[in-house]
Amino acid sequence: MSSSNFDERVVTIPLRDVNAVPSYKRADKAMSLIRQYLAKHFKVSLEEIRIDPSINKIVWARGQSHPPSKIRIRAALFEEDGLNVVEAEHAA
Repeated sequence: MSSSNFDERVVTIPLRDVNAVPSYKRADKAMSLIRQYLAKHFKVSLEEIRIDPSINKIVWARGQSHPPSKIRIRAALFEEDGLNVVEAEHAA
């Protein structure tokens, strides 16, 4: 993996749109919003996003109906087997 094919960023993802869905679907919607945000900003498809379980724990920490309003994520884009892949983990 050469340095020209590696891109790492720390991004803050707003999750305010989760309030548009019923309370029993908010944590699920937050996870899909994270995936959509990363796909859009790294210009990859949704299938090429790998989310670390630490992000899932942060989103679900306060239960299904009260996910955080925003989350900081460290995401890295690199090429693996000819595909662009984004791996995301929680940034403290």
